[in-house]
Amino acid sequence: MTTQEAAEKQSGHENEPLVEMRGIVKRFGDTVVLDGVDLVVHRGEVVVLIGPSGAGKSTLLRCINGLERIQEGTIHVVGEELVYKEKHLNHIRSRIGMVFQAFNLFPHMKVIDNITMAQQDVLNRPRKEARARAEELLERVGLTEKAQEYPDNLSGGQQQRVAIARSLAMDPEVMLFDEPTSALDPELVGEVLQVMRTLADEGMTMIVVSHEMRFARRAAHRVMLMADKGIVEEGPPEQVLEKPNSERGKAFLHELGDD
Repeated sequence: MTTQEAAEKQSGHENEPLVEMRGIVKRFGDTVVLDGVDLVVHRGEVVVLIGPSGAGKSTLLRCINGLERIQEGTIHVVGEELVYKEKHLNHIRSRIGMVFQAFNLFPHMKVIDNITMAQQDVLNRPRKEARARAEELLERVGLTEKAQEYPDNLSGGQQQRVAIARSLAMDPEVMLFDEPTSALDPELVGEVLQVMRTLADEGMTMIVVSHEMRFARRAAHRVMLMADKGIVEEGPPEQVLEKPNSERGKAFLHELGDD
């Protein structure tokens, strides 16, 4: 049994892969960023990707929803193979939520409208229903009182929580987080991680690029260390973050001062 298969069996989600990547090769010009990467994530599983800058973590996330085009391999999302046709990409992206480092909120729109607009435009939800969903999600992320504010009047942590609410409003089956706390002041990181931990506890399928090792220990089913154009180590957080098998894993933890 491979490490991947063992992790799948341990997670208890081996029967329903929501994201499946096989033999992924991604190049930017002549530079190979991902070389033969395999990744399977099952419903309800939380996978945290760690590794040095430039290891391809963010690129891997962007490949999953078609923001970056792969040169070799296949990607399946919720049972459907990703193909690079606009109608299909829009369909796939409607099933995936993505939260970026930057909050990407519309500054000229109030918080409530940032969350309702895509529901109406993409899901064709009636305005009243979309607004009710937005209010429910603002309560969920602890920002009910900010519904009528403009993004510029919010802290970075509050803006990121609005961005999470906006993604959740589309009822995604998978959530992708690309270093969601890296642009925040240290004192604001905790409020965003708390929302993410709650999502993990509720069973949301999540793939998270993060340098927050405490979050990985607390929330991840599996941690994957990316380096050298691929995944060099993977397993439960207590193994990868405390007793890595690979020399690359040991070196990375030493760099973190986490050895």
